[in-house]
Amino acid sequence: MASDKKKMACNKPTSSDRSGKKFKVKVCGNGKEKLIHYGDANMTIKKDNPKRRKSFRARHRCDQSPSKWTARYWSCKKW
Repeated sequence: MASDKKKMACNKPTSSDRSGKKFKVKVCGNGKEKLIHYGDANMTIKKDNPKRRKSFRARHRCDQSPSKWTARYWSCKKW
């Protein structure tokens, strides 16, 4: 997996190869790199439904500007 991480572009979510996770992203900044896997592979993103979107964003506190080094940030960005 280390060689895979070197080939990945920074801050560009892609499909995850980890079981149970939907996406992965290589976060880069300040000379550091971190690989984050996030999202439930068995669930669909239904962001077109305003009630579901509002509930998800409230539940994950997306308006509190999480750090890009967390799975919460990338999950909120999808919604």
